[in-house]
Amino acid sequence: MENEIVRVENLKTYFPIRGGIFQKTVGHVKAVDGVSLSINKGETLGLVGESGCGKTTIGRTILRLVNKTEGDVYFNNENVFDLSKKDLRKIRPKMQIIFQDPYSSLNPRLTVGQIVGEALIDHGILPKKDVADRVQEVLKICGLATYHIRRYPHEFSGGQRQRIGIARALILNPEFIVADEPVSALDVSIQSQIVNLMSDLQGKMGFSYLFISHDLSVVKHISHRIGVMYLGSLVELAPKNELYNNPLHPYTKALLSAVPLPDPTLKRQRIILQGDIPSPANPPSGCKFHTRCQYAMERCKIECPQYKDVGGKHFVACHLI
Repeated sequence: MENEIVRVENLKTYFPIRGGIFQKTVGHVKAVDGVSLSINKGETLGLVGESGCGKTTIGRTILRLVNKTEGDVYFNNENVFDLSKKDLRKIRPKMQIIFQDPYSSLNPRLTVGQIVGEALIDHGILPKKDVADRVQEVLKICGLATYHIRRYPHEFSGGQRQRIGIARALILNPEFIVADEPVSALDVSIQSQIVNLMSDLQGKMGFSYLFISHDLSVVKHISHRIGVMYLGSLVELAPKNELYNNPLHPYTKALLSAVPLPDPTLKRQRIILQGDIPSPANPPSGCKFHTRCQYAMERCKIECPQYKDVGGKHFVACHLI
């Protein structure tokens, strides 16, 4: 489609499990197992699910930081995995990532000016003499002072560090940003500041986000559409209001039942999932969720449900629908 910036088709990313004396491949961890989605220009697609469901791996595979096993990833209608190293380097500035941990993602030996401005020099976008001015300009946009350019990461709080991470992603004027749980390591009061900042910057600069999180409240606030992942597969995808008001998949219903209500007089019926999450190295046959689903039928154990559009751009993979 003309408005699409990213399109993912039947993406699979498996990691080998090695064992024995000769370290032969004895199996695979199926981190991403047949995911298809698209992200439009200027849109935020939220991706939620339990830890280990493959959210981060999808983001890293789209950016080609991790190699795919099968499937295709298109950025501006170019297949990312068909590009040569030279061509890939040309589109790198347009695809950026904000890392989850604001503590380990910043080099402690470099100043903020060097961390944020490094990519400008590396890609030859600006001459060295103009880099400092551009860095100060972007730091200001991200809510930091211009004198912070000379300081080191250990001199900042968690929220300030994440702002530095956002500035590093924005300095190249990207068209698409993977935000990998950008607020999970921060205090709740700081989380709202960072999420609002990211939303404001998107409004001003018009880029797209893949916003990865396990916090459904944060995802609702910033996203236009939300995808729900379980064990490497996308089980539901819909516009945010449609997903929250009319969840169809039993897993989505269970996740939403755990979201706290701001009004203490209201009560929500909590859906407690039974059993543990199966291993992605040995996922169940049929529907992967059937081992924990209270509505599971015999068909669910044998046949994998088709991922289909049920109307209003609401996609779901469930035999009950």
